[in-house]
Amino acid sequence: MSLWGHIPPPRVATLRNICSADGITLDAVLVLYFPAPASFTGETVMELQGHGGTVVQGEIVTRIVALGARLARPGEFTERAFLNGKLDLAQAEAVADLIDAGSTAAARAAMRSLQGAFSARIADLQVQLTSLRVQVEAAIDFPDEELDLLSSAGFKQRLAAVLATFDSITVAARQGALLREGVNVVIAGKPNAGKSSLINRLAGEDVAIVTPVAGTTRDVLRQSVNLDGLQIHLSDTAGLRAAVDSIEAEGIRRAWVEIARADHVLFVSDATLNSTTAPPEIGSLPPGVALTWVRNKIDLLGETARRDEQGGVSCIHLSAQSGNGIDLLRTHLKAVAGFRDSESGAVSARRRHLDALARAAAAVRHAADDATSASMLELYAEDLRVAQNALSEISGEFSSDDLLGEIFSRFCIGK
Repeated sequence: MSLWGHIPPPRVATLRNICSADGITLDAVLVLYFPAPASFTGETVMELQGHGGTVVQGEIVTRIVALGARLARPGEFTERAFLNGKLDLAQAEAVADLIDAGSTAAARAAMRSLQGAFSARIADLQVQLTSLRVQVEAAIDFPDEELDLLSSAGFKQRLAAVLATFDSITVAARQGALLREGVNVVIAGKPNAGKSSLINRLAGEDVAIVTPVAGTTRDVLRQSVNLDGLQIHLSDTAGLRAAVDSIEAEGIRRAWVEIARADHVLFVSDATLNSTTAPPEIGSLPPGVALTWVRNKIDLLGETARRDEQGGVSCIHLSAQSGNGIDLLRTHLKAVAGFRDSESGAVSARRRHLDALARAAAAVRHAADDATSASMLELYAEDLRVAQNALSEISGEFSSDDLLGEIFSRFCIGK
């Protein structure tokens, strides 16, 4: 070949010099040659391992491009591995999840998916659904056999086993999605309730300015914290009140925008102003928003930290100033997020995976609810087909080109 004159032995690290067009040595590199199909992509691949550095790397890339190569698109190597059957789509997405992992637990979940744990469970579920479809189709095709399929104990047991498998996989996938994406938590409340003190305490550092002046926070302040592997994306917002100027009005508007799209809202109130009654502003929050009332400054009243229910709302009584009750809040946040032990067998999953699982499970449950007589068997079979198609979206057996393009475009260059 043009760089070295010959191809090195397969899968043997070989030292070679890369030279410029005029013969000047650019770098001494290790060359690894992987003939197809024994490579990551399933195609013939040549890997170069140089000494690094942007200048040297740039010169090497320029030289190789001049010889006829081109730069890879973001995610192109993993995309080629998927298209050549080396990885399914869930495994391909796990490559990006492993690179982007924000915690050890998230990295381990991504590695489980990359090694095929998630795909194997989906494949097992597909086998169970196929078995059910075979039985249903047989009952449709041979009505004279009077197969009393729907009332058979064995069939009902298999159906129950399929639904139980859905539940088990969904739990592991939801845990993985939490590890990957985290939870968006907005800290809201009236001015001087202690919102900035709370984010500082949760973050373990002074990320927000704290002063006795009401309305200090004018914009949204963001900070992520790690709770035993669960990423909590905190947003401290402007105090909710009648704005005193246009700048504060904009800050309050942004606070409501954050509240509307939050996974969970911590509504902070000053315990010294209203000792037992939930703030009326809670009633102004968007309907259905997940909410915890944080009753702050209990140290000024001599109270102890605790968790209870106030008017159907979870309430954490704490002091952001002293830290008393912060551990209660951390435990509560993990619980309301549905987060379990980070070593609970979670697999790296995305919202699209959870959506596909939910649609597939709903189709199976719909089939079970409607299949009350032999005349419904055709509809039953169709529901099972819909469920299988939804599951196929996870592995990539049944995915649109637009979806694939969106997935791989988010990878970094070189992967």
